[in-house]
Amino acid sequence: MKAERTDLELSESATLRAMDQAGVDLMILSAWSAPEGWLITNDEVDAAINTAPDRFRGFLSVDISQPETAAKTIRDRYDGERFVGVRVLPWIWNLPPNHAWYYPVYAACVEVGAPFCTQIGHTGPLRRSEVGRLIPYIEDVLLDFPSLKVVGGHVGFPWVNELTSLTLKFPNLYVDTSAYALHRLPPDFQTYMKGPGRDRVMFGSNWPMITPEKCLKGLDALELDPVHKDRFLSGIAQDVFGLKA
Repeated sequence: MKAERTDLELSESATLRAMDQAGVDLMILSAWSAPEGWLITNDEVDAAINTAPDRFRGFLSVDISQPETAAKTIRDRYDGERFVGVRVLPWIWNLPPNHAWYYPVYAACVEVGAPFCTQIGHTGPLRRSEVGRLIPYIEDVLLDFPSLKVVGGHVGFPWVNELTSLTLKFPNLYVDTSAYALHRLPPDFQTYMKGPGRDRVMFGSNWPMITPEKCLKGLDALELDPVHKDRFLSGIAQDVFGLKA
């Protein structure tokens, strides 16, 4: 990233403190796989869940350059209780979501009922943003795997119109607000989330780069009605990831 953080305490206890400060009951921790190797392994996420099983859930990640192994990992390790989704970031791989390497991953997700989580929109780090476009990349995936639940993180800016059109077209496409403090959500995205995105947009943070408390800044200014506010903060995620209230 452009700015370096040297004050981060990357531990389960620090994560729990950040959650408590923001009033967050449950956080989903993600493994990270990259061409250069694993940044956070599935085993490390599993161990973190063990430290606070009532507060943490996990996303599996996979090495898409090894499609057979990736699919097997999902079939073997996804349980819908501790691991509640699979997450792969296209910008790390510099490959759009409709590349052949992803397709065994999607097939395995459909087989076990795992939501697939990814990034949509521009890329914050100095990597190509093209792979974050929704049309044609995410659209191709949703056409080829109509029962796959896809959750796009980082709001899809600057392609919010593409996001709007695809969520109207595909009932299994969702989006989260991770990496955005709520007071910084683009105006057109705010319009979308209060309209056609009312049942598709869920809250997300970007811990540890952005704390949950900072991400929630501006919640009241969104002027969500009580039902929508509850759905945004918890209800939609509970539905998509099978989380218990």
